Amino acid sequence: MLSRIDLRAAVPAPAELRAIVPRAAVDVDEVVGRVQPVIAAVRDRGAEAALEFAEQFDRVRPESVRVPVAALREALDGVDPDVRAALETSIERARTVHADQRRTDTTTQVVPGGTVTERWVPVARVGLYAPGGLAVYPSSVVMNVVPAQEAGVEGLVVCSPPQAEFGGRPHPLILAAAALLGVEEVWAVGGAQAVALLAYGGVDTDGTVLEPVDMVTGPGNVYVTAAKRVLRGRIGIDSEAGTTEIAILADATADPVHLAADLISQAEHDPAAASVLVTTSPELADAVDTELEAQVATTKHTERITTALSGPQSGTILVASVADGLQVVDAYAAEHLEIQTEDARGVAARVRNAGAVFVGPHSPVSLGDYCAGSNHVLPTAGCARHSSGLSVQTFLRGIHVVDYSADALAEVADRVVALADAEDLPAHGQAVTARFGRRKDR
Repeated sequence: MLSRIDLRAAVPAPAELRAIVPRAAVDVDEVVGRVQPVIAAVRDRGAEAALEFAEQFDRVRPESVRVPVAALREALDGVDPDVRAALETSIERARTVHADQRRTDTTTQVVPGGTVTERWVPVARVGLYAPGGLAVYPSSVVMNVVPAQEAGVEGLVVCSPPQAEFGGRPHPLILAAAALLGVEEVWAVGGAQAVALLAYGGVDTDGTVLEPVDMVTGPGNVYVTAAKRVLRGRIGIDSEAGTTEIAILADATADPVHLAADLISQAEHDPAAASVLVTTSPELADAVDTELEAQVATTKHTERITTALSGPQSGTILVASVADGLQVVDAYAAEHLEIQTEDARGVAARVRNAGAVFVGPHSPVSLGDYCAGSNHVLPTAGCARHSSGLSVQTFLRGIHVVDYSADALAEVADRVVALADAEDLPAHGQAVTARFGRRKDR
């Protein structure tokens, strides 16, 4: 089911390696032209346009964009007790982890009378997107809302596509998760039109103003990603999320039953999802293939999973050593990386590029998806080489506050003038010397 690439003879140089590792082929640029008219319509006509697109794309037109608060409470009341308990555990553990991420302001005395303070200030208002396509993701509500709340964001909007099955409102589990988290503003809008409405705001069907946001975070389909790309600058974004992916670095000590189950768990998300096994053991690779055949046949979403596992974005890569395997997984820079080797903790400590690392046989990606306390909104498509997953820091901005006395400024004034002259920006120097009654004729 998984194609194979044999790198036991030698691991190529990084540029070639990045080109040959399996990767989902998603061309966001190809979609940009299709979302621009949607964005323009929402910019010009606000909520009315967004509701029209809901009717066109989601086959339902909500009565209003904003979901009544009473509907959130009603959805929470109707949640299965076991699911509610699971969501509460997820929220509690996420809060425990994210509470420790909050940065504190730092003041540095540069010279006597001269300080620079770095203040960490939360974004004022954020739109948090929860997908609603092939699956429902209340867990994504948790993963977006908790770090924003821990950062101190005051205005939160959860956005999720309207569902015809539920009368034009988002899935009840999305509403219930929002209610559990204390979020009262939920918009029934999805896709590119959701990002546009969050960016520009509008007026709801009852005359209520839908205030624009400063930032949009959360995963979505390629249309959501394209809209985030187009609107970046008008709003801040967390990342351009692509299709989900898992890589597993394993040696002969790994259990093929576990590996197959974990590869399937990510393939379950989407036919374009990527599942990649990197191993030093051909025998293990064979055993995983056998397990995949057996396990896929018994899963609910067999067709979707089979498509994902047999696609060009998935595969097995054979390497000569764990050290070579580390080169491969660092070049791949997976959203989720499992380490199932001898001394898994030591190997994991050598990983440079990954959205999140899962260590050993008892830390599967599914744990991180829901109840590890970590965040599951992570960089995809190799972006883990330069970007981080969603965290409290996503919602904070560092602001430098410069506070110099007259003596401290006078002490460095000549240096400022020298650099200003070197850059042929004499007015910069004059802005300093003017404070001391000195004027340099030019």
